[in-house]
Amino acid sequence: MEFQQEIRGFLMSRRARITPEQAGLPHVGGNRRVKGLRREEVAMLAGLSVEYYTRMERGRLGGASESVLDAIARALQLDDDERAHLYDLARSVAPGSRRKRPQRTSPITASVQLVLDSMSVPAVVQNGRLDLLAANDLGRALYADLFTMGRQPPNFARYVFLDPRAEAFYADLDGAKNLLVAVLRATAGRDPLDQQVTELVGELSARSTDFSTRWAKHNVRRHSRGRKVVHHPVVGRMELAYDDFALPGDPHVSITTYTADPGTPSADGLTLLAAWADTRKQPQTADDDALPDRPRHP
Repeated sequence: MEFQQEIRGFLMSRRARITPEQAGLPHVGGNRRVKGLRREEVAMLAGLSVEYYTRMERGRLGGASESVLDAIARALQLDDDERAHLYDLARSVAPGSRRKRPQRTSPITASVQLVLDSMSVPAVVQNGRLDLLAANDLGRALYADLFTMGRQPPNFARYVFLDPRAEAFYADLDGAKNLLVAVLRATAGRDPLDQQVTELVGELSARSTDFSTRWAKHNVRRHSRGRKVVHHPVVGRMELAYDDFALPGDPHVSITTYTADPGTPSADGLTLLAAWADTRKQPQTADDDALPDRPRHP
């Protein structure tokens, strides 16, 4: 029943955002009682019967063919991430899908840590639950706040919704929140038997009204690449590009690297970050400050 409610919420939210004009339907006068498209309009656009589409929107996606799912994706104008989510939801209710989730071993091997340590840019390993599983020295320096959180492993979603330091760290905190909620939505649809995801969502929903409001929108996103602006407490403002590289054997655990355009203040910031990371590895004396002075920027 929980899977069916997830399917219902996703499909209803997608058709609610599309107007008949956006779907290329002729204008019909009079007041519409629903926001966006009606079920019968989605069914017509997808070439399905109203009864069949209604059953699917109520969560009975199991057994739907690829051609049917593609037709629904086109009718609802889903992007690539949303289309993948629709396929994940269909698999979650397919016959034989509710088997016991296999036990996974830790993806962080000695060789993975060696790869991280060989990189000259900040690099971290994270999973679909947004746990920060490993990092090189620069990655630990970049996300120093997360590594001092009371609960470990650090989790990006807990940080942005429950830790007040996130407001100062992210230049676009609203965008960061939307992205992380959408990534968690995609993870939940891909692996509905992941009890740790369920517990994390439950915790965040109970402790943050902001999270539960965003969660109810059913937006999905795959974390792959993009840009973000951060205000590091020691280095200052940096605009960074991030890229994900999936680990062999588990495509949903990835190494994320952070780079800056050469010759920019952000590149200088990464140089300062590396210097600070180096001081953190050195033994402190009684005369040393806990943190170096924050560099002054013009």
